[in-house]
Parts: sequence; structure tokens; C-alpha cells
Amino acid sequence: MMVKKRSEVDLAKTWSMEDLYKNEALWEADFQELERLVEDYETYRGKLGESGEYLLGCFALDEAVGIKLDRVYSYASCQQDVDMENSHYQAMQQRAMRLAMRASAASAFISAEVLAIPEERLQTFCEEVSELARFDRTLEVILRDKPHTRSAEVEELLAEAAPLGRASYETFGMLSNADMRFPQVVGEDGEMAELTQERYGGLIQSRNREVRRDAFMAMHQTYGKQKNTLAANYGANVKQAAFFAKARRYSTAREYYLSGSQIPESVYDQLIEAVHDGLPTMYRYVELRKKMLHLPDVHLYDVYTPLVGEAEWEVSFEEARCWIKEALKPLGETYGRILDQAFAERWIDYAENQGKRSGAYSGGGYGTHPYILMTYKNKLNDVFTLVHELGHSVHTYLSNQAQTYHNAQYRIFVAETASTCNEALLNHYLLQIAKTPEQKAYLINHYLDHFKGTLFRQTMFAEFERNMHQAFADGIPLTVEYLCSQYRELNALYFGPDLVIDEEVGMEWARIPHFYRPFYVYQYATGFSAAIALARKILEEGVPAVEKYLTFLSGGCTKDPIDLLKDAGVDMTSKEPVLAAMKEFREWLGQLENL
Repeated sequence: MMVKKRSEVDLAKTWSMEDLYKNEALWEADFQELERLVEDYETYRGKLGESGEYLLGCFALDEAVGIKLDRVYSYASCQQDVDMENSHYQAMQQRAMRLAMRASAASAFISAEVLAIPEERLQTFCEEVSELARFDRTLEVILRDKPHTRSAEVEELLAEAAPLGRASYETFGMLSNADMRFPQVVGEDGEMAELTQERYGGLIQSRNREVRRDAFMAMHQTYGKQKNTLAANYGANVKQAAFFAKARRYSTAREYYLSGSQIPESVYDQLIEAVHDGLPTMYRYVELRKKMLHLPDVHLYDVYTPLVGEAEWEVSFEEARCWIKEALKPLGETYGRILDQAFAERWIDYAENQGKRSGAYSGGGYGTHPYILMTYKNKLNDVFTLVHELGHSVHTYLSNQAQTYHNAQYRIFVAETASTCNEALLNHYLLQIAKTPEQKAYLINHYLDHFKGTLFRQTMFAEFERNMHQAFADGIPLTVEYLCSQYRELNALYFGPDLVIDEEVGMEWARIPHFYRPFYVYQYATGFSAAIALARKILEEGVPAVEKYLTFLSGGCTKDPIDLLKDAGVDMTSKEPVLAAMKEFREWLGQLENL
């Protein structure tokens, strides 16, 4: 069965790009206006210290540019992501990227000039121009980053160089999603089918061991054919991270990337330590998997298939919608109304088509509704992916509604909490409506797999990333042999003695897109831990917990992520949330063992 072209898919399964722009002519008009607005930054260059009016005017211009640029860039990126082989959309996205680069370079003087204003004069400006209060948080963040802000000239140069930092990510995306071709493999129906990034997720969960093994081998052997290019590309990504960290006067790349959210590096290390403490429970899980699947040995391609296959459900998109509405009822009527909008107004692109970007995300700009990209295949995993991305979208919607543009831009650290809390609530609901012991066992196994994939696997990814960046800093060449050997060693550590480490396992790092966003993946694990705690509070405490949670979702970046979570009732500066999540994993594993 061949994959449909974009032009052949059902419109109802696609997102409503017309809500951003009814046609490309309107997009072009905004693009041209943005080019003119970017020139207006010169009106304020060198003058921010003269008066509060100049400072307010510059901030207001920066806000206007940001809002319009979000819209222009979102439209171009969304169009490219659903058809990455379309050269017209590639060109649009590249134009939007270049314009974003120009805007960033043109506005780069702002922080340096603000920091050059004497404290007393800045205070006077704020007193004389009351409208500046709208940008209090912006000023607070600029002043806090003073040790890492360079001269206006250097800031402009760094802004112009910023897109170079995305070069490795973009190269990976084109290679993995557009240029790389995978062989045909035998599906569960016994028919040959083209292997794609999206189909791989279903094949690797097959009850037929030969199907999942062949898919795993075909996927990683295809990446293996490009191994030297991929290793060089990843090495370049590590180098750019080190360069920008040094340019910003940070001691390490990790310190630099965590500083944007004011996350202490101890949070990262404590996560890895706490998960290491829980690895014996993961080994129990692998041992149980070997026993329940009647396997002579366990390979990495054996850890995704459901343990209770006969209870697996085929779930239509409409049924998934109903489940999600019921599962998230504890979050209240306001949350429910936003969910209704998401489905009715086509926020979601869930069709499969050739050239569509793999994976899933929630995106979009300020002033428009969010957009969700995914491929829905009628599997339970797809329901969880959908509810996860809806968590991001509602978070974005509430923050945009409650905050100004600059204050609405919440950090990834809290974003993963909002999405994963939805998943926890969905799992709780499905366990309630499960009709048989087999269905309950299936759901418990699915929940355990979520722990495995998010808390354990993402922490393993985080440890790999930490080790590779440290290796580069220590002068160790990031050759393909080194990358693969280190990755295999971590798989052996995290899955334990019952897992057979095939040679192909070493190439898995090469297909993880998040490695091209340095020190990003750890937030899935921390967010998961915080979400487990918040979901428990919502279910046990009801309205008071929900009110705190909705305030958290509306908070944008008005506070640092750690403080926003503390207000919601979770302290991520301690190991406690991760240890509590580990405890829940052990308890659910015990229930599955008993069943």
C-alpha cells in the first residue's frame, strides 16, 4: 500500500491554514510589511537611554514584529512540514527564516543598550512612563542576563550567526524526512509495504516478532548507510553549542542551554541519579516482558509490542475525541470548551501523506489558535499522542489569552508538564472504563511503557547528550564508532542483563531529532514526573488543585519555570517528584505481575 500524496488526503484530516492566512497573497503582504517594520529598529538604535518614550517605543515595535513574525513563520513552517518535498514551501520557510534572522540582528542592540542605562535613570523612565509596566518582566530578564550580554556589536553578530546553529538540525530533517528512502518490509498482514518514519512506530509494536525485527533492522541499517555523514552532522551540532556557550561566557554548553529557563544544573544531574536508583525496577520490567512474551531473549525491538495483545483496541479519531473529552473533565468546563474548539476548528493535522514530517508537535503563533501536527493510525498510542499535543495547545491558548506577547512565551520545562498531565488523566479514565482483566492489563502495560519511554528512555537520552558534549569538551573526537559504542553501553545500563544489544542498536542515536536541540530531552522526564504529581492532586483534591493548575497554565513566563511549578504544588529542585514517579512505576509493575 503506497502512501497518499498531500493533494490526495481528506481535507477534514488537515489543519486549517486559512485561519492563519486565507491565501498566500496575504502571507506575502505581511512578509513585505515585516521587512519594512524591521527597518524601523534603526529609529531607536543608540537612543534607548535618552527617554522612557524611546524605550517604550522600541519595546512596542519589538512586540509588533514578534507577533507578525510568529504568524508568517508558522504558516511557512506548517506548510513545509506537511509536504517537505515541496520546493515552493521550502523556499517560503527559508525566506521566513532569513527574515527572522534579519529581525533578530536588527533588534540585537536592545539588551546591550538597556544594560547601559544607569539604574537610577531606568527607574525614572519606569516612573514617568507608566506603560512601561507592561514590559516589567522583559526588563527583569534583560537585567538578570547582564553577565552574559555582550556589546551591541557582538550581540548583532551573534544574532546573525544564530541560524547557523540550526544548520545541523535542518540538514538532519531533510536527510531523514525527505532524502532517505527505506526498503519495503513485510507488514502484519503479510503484504510488502514501504517503510516510513510513521509506519515504523506501528511495525515495531507488532505481535509478530519477525515483523518488528525486520522493521528495526531495516530502519537502523538504512541510517547506518549514512553513518559517517550523520556523525559529522551531529558533531557539528555539538560544536555550535559549545561556540555559542563560550560566546555567551558560560562555562559549558549545558549551563548555557539550561540558563534560558533558569534551571539549576543540579536538577539535570539529580534526574539521572534518581533514575539510576530505579533501574532495578526497569530490569524487573524487562524480565517480565521476556516471560509474558515467551521470548528466549529480549532485543530492543521486543520492548515496544504490547504484552496483552488480544486487548489492543482499534480507536477511530472520533472515538479518541470522545475519550479525551471524558478523561479531561476533571480539568473543568473552561478546559473542555477549548478542547471543543480544537476539534471543531481543525487545529489538528492527522492525515498520513508522502513527505510529511515525522513525529508530532503543537505549534503556531501568538494571536492565532495553536496547530497540532501528527499522523493518526487508529492505535492507542495515537490517542495518547493526541491528548499530549492537546495539552501543549491548551497551555499555549491559555497563556496567550492571559498574557502579553513577551509574557506568554512559556518555557519547554513547564510545557512537558502540561502535556503529560493530560496523558496521566487519560490513563486513569481508561482504567476506569476497562471492561475485562485483559484490557486493564493492557492499559497498565501501556502506562508502564510510557514510564519506560519518557522517564527512563528520555533520561537515557539526556545522559547520552551530557556525556557526548562533555567528551567533546575533553577533546574526544565524536566519531561514529565512539557515538555508537557509548549509545550501546547506555542501553545495556538502562535495560539490564536480559537485553541483547544488537549491533544496530548503536545507530539509534542517529534518528533522534531532539539531539539537535541541545539539552532539551531531559525536560520530558522532569515534566513527566511533575505531571504525575499534578494529576494525582487534581484527582484527589478537585477544584482547589484545578484552579492552581489553570493558573499555572495561564502563567506564560511571568515567573521562572521552577517557581511556576512550586505555585502549582511541585518542587522540582528536589528529587522527590522523580522518586515519587519511580514509586508509582513499581506499584503498577507489581499490579501487572499479579495479573
